[in-house]
Amino acid sequence: MYNVIIIGSDLQFDEKFKTIIAESNINATSFKTISQANKHIKDASAIIITNEMSADKGFGEFIRRTEDIPKLVVMKESPMRGLNKWTRSDLIYPILTPSHKELLFYINKAIADSEIYHKYAELKNDFLIAKNDLVLYEEMNRSLTASLDLDEIIDNFMKLIVDNANAKEWSLYFYDEEEKGLFLEKTHRKSQKRSKNDRLKLGEGIAGWVAQEGHPIIIPDSSRDKRISAKSKKEKVIQNKSIICVPLKSKGDLIGVLEVFNKKKNVPFSKHDLDIIQKIADYASIAIERASLYQKMADLAITDDLTKLFNSRYLNRTIEIELTRCERYNTSVSLIFMDLDYFKEINDQHGHLVGSKVLVELGQLLIKGLRSVDIVSRYGGDEFVIVLPQTSPTVATEIADRLRISINRHIFLKKDGLNLKLTASFGIASYPESAGSKEELLRLADEAMYEVKNRTRDGVYTIKASS
Repeated sequence: MYNVIIIGSDLQFDEKFKTIIAESNINATSFKTISQANKHIKDASAIIITNEMSADKGFGEFIRRTEDIPKLVVMKESPMRGLNKWTRSDLIYPILTPSHKELLFYINKAIADSEIYHKYAELKNDFLIAKNDLVLYEEMNRSLTASLDLDEIIDNFMKLIVDNANAKEWSLYFYDEEEKGLFLEKTHRKSQKRSKNDRLKLGEGIAGWVAQEGHPIIIPDSSRDKRISAKSKKEKVIQNKSIICVPLKSKGDLIGVLEVFNKKKNVPFSKHDLDIIQKIADYASIAIERASLYQKMADLAITDDLTKLFNSRYLNRTIEIELTRCERYNTSVSLIFMDLDYFKEINDQHGHLVGSKVLVELGQLLIKGLRSVDIVSRYGGDEFVIVLPQTSPTVATEIADRLRISINRHIFLKKDGLNLKLTASFGIASYPESAGSKEELLRLADEAMYEVKNRTRDGVYTIKASS
């Protein structure tokens, strides 16, 4: 049944009219003033008023509040002379002294028009959403194919989220399968450095909870959420923040978690914001997985399968680059050729699996003992080559001797209960001091290492500068 509200002292319709509309499945209620009718307006299917009502104090507000409800304006004189601007709006029907049947016709017409009007408004809104989605998908496709650099991909997709969801801050966590936890990969603060403290266990804090449960959440006010604990302060969560947190998945597997904090103008995030962020996150997951796969393939081409150090292919490229830099800036590059002493005995006594574990542990020990600019590669078997950019023979000798002492003092495979001890022999050559080409640099460093092998082992030998 439709509800019709009648407002106006001169619109007190007789019993005959009330009987007519009742038979038409319409319930009519009469009020003398707008203020009396106000609390009933929200349930109205149509409103009947007189033109004189426009003089009422609250009339302007009444028109604004009822713009989506059809209104029949009963007029006493010709609309051509008495028509007001407000009667020209949608869903407003000026009628000149209608009969009961005419009024009933216009009531039904207004209600039918209203249903069409609202359906049109819904379709228009759906069209705008679809149009915006299409633009968003085009932007996401561009971001998806624009780069294979992980940092650039993250920046592109996070810009889409900031722009489309009006977000102020964000944090991106990646999932570590081995540790079964999350580590902070990047935030909106470009200068923020990652640290070991930026880690969350599954179930810890908001991001940890989303990673564990596998579905997104909206939190209007973080200060009221019990998942915010002392431990979860690692998430950089500040009280009284609105949060959206979504898992990043690829082929059903968790690859990370995205947290978005605080909407601009300090209003809580909405379901619509979550829908936008989820759409972008789904595309971002594909792009991140694609970039990670590309990086793994690139790493396989230049890294040793066992130790994960650089391989000889990357070593040759690095030496060529460093020799070019030496010529341009008149500096030196030194090469350390290192070989483990009596490594064959490890394999013979304990097996090749133990020998492989020793080489992996040695690789990590070398990395810890070198500078960030130094390049360490596995040359083959138990041989390693270290490139020392902008390093003189004297400094290279000091570095090699420091590595030698570190290996000598280290106990290998302590966790496995084997407690193995090893030594190594080091040979050093430098460009341009002792070598004039890449091939000569490698050959001389190798010969220097064998010089130690043939003498004492567990030592360092440096090729002297050619005269």
